[in-house]
Amino acid sequence: MSSQTVPPASTTRRDSQKRRSNSTKKSHSFNHAKPMSPSSIPGERTVKKLRLSKALTIPEGTTVSEACRRMAARRVNAVLLTDSNALLSGIVTDKDVATRVIGEGLKPEQTVVSKIMTPSPIFVSADSLAIEALQKMVQGKFRHLPVVENGEVIAMLDITKCLYDAISRMEKAVEQGNAIASSVDQNGSKASHAFMETLRERMFKPSLSSIIAENSDVAVVSSSDPVCVAAKKMRDLRVNSVVTVTGNKIQGILTSKDILMRVVAQNLSPELTPVEKVMTPNPECVTVETTILDALHLMHDGKFLHLPVLDKDGNVAACLDVLDITHAAISMVESSSGVALNEVSSTMMQKFWDSALALDPPVKCLQSWHWMVQMLENYHPIIPLATGTHFLSNLRILRVVYIDSVLVLRI
Repeated sequence: MSSQTVPPASTTRRDSQKRRSNSTKKSHSFNHAKPMSPSSIPGERTVKKLRLSKALTIPEGTTVSEACRRMAARRVNAVLLTDSNALLSGIVTDKDVATRVIGEGLKPEQTVVSKIMTPSPIFVSADSLAIEALQKMVQGKFRHLPVVENGEVIAMLDITKCLYDAISRMEKAVEQGNAIASSVDQNGSKASHAFMETLRERMFKPSLSSIIAENSDVAVVSSSDPVCVAAKKMRDLRVNSVVTVTGNKIQGILTSKDILMRVVAQNLSPELTPVEKVMTPNPECVTVETTILDALHLMHDGKFLHLPVLDKDGNVAACLDVLDITHAAISMVESSSGVALNEVSSTMMQKFWDSALALDPPVKCLQSWHWMVQMLENYHPIIPLATGTHFLSNLRILRVVYIDSVLVLRI
């Protein structure tokens, strides 16, 4: 696997100090001399080609209040921590600030970040396969992943940004795929259409009701409650947002990011500041019938990370965060329920993800679909239709052309 945990700093201190002395630029080192993951396969998309963010790194002796001010200034939700040898020692997120500091009644100005950090964070090599890194984040249900190159921290990977880009590209590719399917002959049309419809059914059509557990806990507080009460509720229910309601109407939402940015970073007292002063009033809501894709688009366009979901009676059924939804979107694609996909189809799906994660927009979708042409050329005898009862045996793609700006497969 491409990501691993950092070994104890003391084991390779001499090597890391030697490496830093030879470096001409200021950087933050990992305590090992070699990249921790194997080199990627030529032609496969690597982590360094994803949408990366510059990492914010501070000493582990920094107070929580100062760390929050630094994070607020950079508008980031996570910070990397280094020890006295400038080696990566931990990571702190907005949820840690809300639940491990405010939720526990600690004073941000008296608490150092090393006390609340997640030590030895999992990281990934810049040369690792993008697919492996994203799968690791989904499986571990964490959002931020430090990226390392030549033993140095070079960036932070935020899964939500990458997956929104990927899903948006996949959506456009499905639309293009339907145009392709309608342009080929009967057999070709069936194969292409079957694959694209499978993708559409499994990813774009499922609603939020499919990912909301029955009787799921919703963290609710009064708008007059102090922020510390809201933080304790987040800690107890293991969530990173609370809502305020009057009757069955939602009035506002307070998230762990709000506590970091609007309370701690602004030197407000969590005990004296009411939730209504720092919450987002009248938040955007959706219903359980809203599709996963529509919810993801709504959150991206509105630049918010949490989404209250209402049931048919208008009551709050859940409050999902962006990681819940992106995780669900991937699970819908990768799960094998509903349609039996053979090894070739699974390979096509992985190639589709790899194409979707392209940093640069594909030229007229040709790059996004080049892999599909190759797969059909190489594996045409055993590509199944969605029914699972018919197979193509005579399809041969000769060339790809454009007719009135529509990509057409000539067979």
